[in-house]
Amino acid sequence: MISTAELEAALGHEFRDRQLLILALTHPSLAHEAGVGHLQQHNQRLEFLGDAVLQLVLTNELYERFPTHGEGPLTQARAQLVNRSSLAEQGRRLNLGRFLILSRGEDSSGGRSRNSTLADAFEAVVGAVFLDAGYVAAQALVLQLFRSLFGELGELPNLENPKGELQELLQANSPNPPSYEQIAVEGPDHDRRFECAVYHSGIELARGNGRSKKLAESAAALVALNQIKADRAVAAEGASSGDDGKGN
Repeated sequence: MISTAELEAALGHEFRDRQLLILALTHPSLAHEAGVGHLQQHNQRLEFLGDAVLQLVLTNELYERFPTHGEGPLTQARAQLVNRSSLAEQGRRLNLGRFLILSRGEDSSGGRSRNSTLADAFEAVVGAVFLDAGYVAAQALVLQLFRSLFGELGELPNLENPKGELQELLQANSPNPPSYEQIAVEGPDHDRRFECAVYHSGIELARGNGRSKKLAESAAALVALNQIKADRAVAAEGASSGDDGKGN
């Protein structure tokens, strides 16, 4: 039995039924390694539930924050918020990889840091919180985590051309354009998943996933855009607080 106290502290939620959290952290490879017919439970059902909870929470948040936007832009914004790269980043911020319960084969092949594994586990954890304490608790968790990563969602990003918007933002302060690199390709020929990273001046800004290299680059650009905007908002808030302090 793993200790979940540290993860619960990071989530800000103490489980009444810790077996739900254990289940959310249990990767399907454990059942596969045990063989066909083994009754080992894993997190896929909770992942399914957590995905629905995430969609509802973020749909409602976008609907309330952007009353002048139509269905199309809101749908695109939601899709970007819940893409694999975004959810995997949430999993990394919670250090989920450390707590995952994997088969030996999955563990040795880098499963603890794999985007798909972290994203699935994050969705499963959201589902576990929902079952343990209800919608309000799950909503509070999701909004807390997404606000810290994406800021206060003060504006919708340029969803039609995130690469162009990122280049414009970076080149306002530097002559160097961003560059992109394909990191990995997973899946069979008919269902490929690409992972790309975006760099600026040799520094990795973000990673993204998609069904094509182009979509993966766009996803990486959008994650980078959101992170830069969130960082600048935090810096501006800090500067404002400092000015207030000087004036007192």
